[in-house]
Parts: sequence; structure tokens; C-alpha cells
Amino acid sequence: MSELLADIETLVRCESPSSDHEAVARSAEVVADVGRRLLGAEPERIVVDGVTHLRWRFGDGPSRVLLLGHHDTVWPNGSLETHPLSVRDGVLRGPGCFDMKAGVVMALYAAAVVPDRDGLSILVTGDEEIGSPSSRALIEETAAGCDAAFVLEASADGGALKCGRKGVSHYRVEVIGRAAHAGLEPEKGINAGIEIAHQILAVAALADPAAGTSVTPTVASVGTTVNTVPAAAGVAVDVRVWNEAEQLRVDRAMRDLRPVLDGAEVRVTGGINRPPLEESSSAGLFALARELSGQLGLGELASASVGGASDGNYTAGMGISTLDGLGAVGGGAHADHEHVVVAELPRRTALLAALVENVLAKRGPSGATNPAGESGTARR
Repeated sequence: MSELLADIETLVRCESPSSDHEAVARSAEVVADVGRRLLGAEPERIVVDGVTHLRWRFGDGPSRVLLLGHHDTVWPNGSLETHPLSVRDGVLRGPGCFDMKAGVVMALYAAAVVPDRDGLSILVTGDEEIGSPSSRALIEETAAGCDAAFVLEASADGGALKCGRKGVSHYRVEVIGRAAHAGLEPEKGINAGIEIAHQILAVAALADPAAGTSVTPTVASVGTTVNTVPAAAGVAVDVRVWNEAEQLRVDRAMRDLRPVLDGAEVRVTGGINRPPLEESSSAGLFALARELSGQLGLGELASASVGGASDGNYTAGMGISTLDGLGAVGGGAHADHEHVVVAELPRRTALLAALVENVLAKRGPSGATNPAGESGTARR
């Protein structure tokens, strides 16, 4: 327990904001050092567009189980000065400790106690917090053919595993109008501000609260000077959905946007970023986790569906059984009160190790469908 906690503290002390590639590279070396000591193996260092990712693969055959995490954070350099690392009253605090540096270390410790790692892959990426632009292809390549993906993102409230995540789409709506003097001849202009207002209302109307679909106009810009009819305007749009059908419905509607004002132009860029992690993708693995939790004396496990996305959305979108939220128990991701409950670290690590061992132990082709085995009984 003390060694696990010390390694988490070391990783938290190495700040790694996603936008600072040098900081992310330094963080990757800390992760590599911990993994090398625990696993007796050097990771692949995979640098894509300047971002450092780490991968361990065990055995000569195809990967069957993927442990997936990230070592970048949303916290800027210098955050340790304003949010110093501390462990008091059984609670660890520090930037990125909950999301998700504790989970990265837990994955390495869990893998270290699995007696036969043949078929196990561990992937720790460096740009998840900004949408995984350089790591998505690597995630999908590593996950291809796996029976299960276990994602070390932090738990939901109370330690619940994340069995559902909303899919995410991002768009930019650009309007082209025509400038004119606002006092002398405004009628000669095409007001991009008015057009973008029409578009914002049309976009917002695509939401379906009953289906859990949010379509939210966010950052908007319009105009240049106070006495000029604006010739250009734009708005960013954030979309969150529970299922693929809703994601496709909104995508079609966004691309069908048309101008309201004569002479205006509307251009839509962007699209689907992460598919939803639907609860059906997690059902079998969650049942196994509940059974193992009981056998290990860890108590009843709860599940949750959350609005935020993770790299588990990608693996679920590939049709791979995916269980998320297996990392730290605590709270305050991205916030001043970010924290980890220390006593839960070894408990959750033991659960993860048992999950990996059970799925790897089932060598048949139906492992993804029934990870607990044909009898439905977990192996301990």
C-alpha cells in the first residue's frame, strides 16, 4: 500500500498538461519507470504529433485484454504551487490525482500480480483530456480483437463503475454575410450577427431532453467594429447523446443547416468525436466485476451512466466489451477539491487484477460475450 501510494505521489508531482508536450514526455518517463520496476519490461514509446504515449504488450499472440488510461491532465504547469500535494486523514489531494494518475499506477500494480500476462496490453496515452487527437488510431489499433477493455478513469460518485457514457460531437457553424456601414447604408449589408442568431436557435432546437440529448451552442463570435454590419460570425456546438441513433440524427441535422437571410452563407465543420459507450457494452463485464467484488469481500458494486466521455467510448464503439471507472475512488475531477480516498486504492487494484486474470484465463472465442465463462462463475 505504501509503495503504491508513493508511486502515485511521484506521478502527481510530475505535472503534465496536455498542451505541453515536453511535460507530457517527462510524465511518460515517470510512468515508464514505475512500469519497468513492476513488470520487468520496457514499454514502447510512441510519439505521435509530438505527444508521448506508452504501450506494454505481453505474449506473442494477439491482445485479448486492454488496460487503458492517460497520464495527461487539465491542470496547467504551476498548479502544484496553488494545489499542493498532500495526504491527510486518509485523503490524497493534488492536481490530476483523481483524473487519472492514480488509475495509471493502479493499472501497473494490477498487471504486476497477474500470474500469466499472455494476451495483456497496457496503453497509457498523453492527450485524452483534449479529445485524443493523436492517440485515437493507436487506441483502436491496440484494442482490435480484444475480449475486454478495462478503463482506469476515476469512478463515479461513491465508487460506482461507469457502465454508460454519452457520445460526443463537436461542430463549428460559420456564417458569411456582407459588411456595410451601420449608419450610412445598413440595408446594403447582410448581417452575419442576425444570421448566427437564427442558427443558434435552430441548433438548440435539435436537443431532446427526454432522450438525454443535449445540443449546446457555446463559444460565439460576431462582428469587428460597433459601426459595421458584421460580415462574419461563428458558434461552437457541443453535442452529448446516449446512443448512436441520436448521434447520427443530430449529425445529419447539423449538416442540413441552411441560411435564413437572403445572400448569407452557412458552413458547418466538425462532427462526431466519440461514439457513446452504451450500457450493453459493459453489461457482461459489470456482472463479472460484481461477482468478483463479492468474492474478494469488497462489498456491493454500483454502476452509473455519466455525461462525460473517455477513451472507453472508442473501444465500445468498436464493439469491444468495455468497463470504465475502475480507477480511483474520490471526487473533484478538474476542480479545486480533486481528491482520492486512499483506503480504496488497494481494494480497487485487487478488483482490477481479478478482472484481468479472469478474462485472460478464459481462452475460448466467446470471452467477450461471457467474460465470466460458460458457467457464469468467476475464477479465483
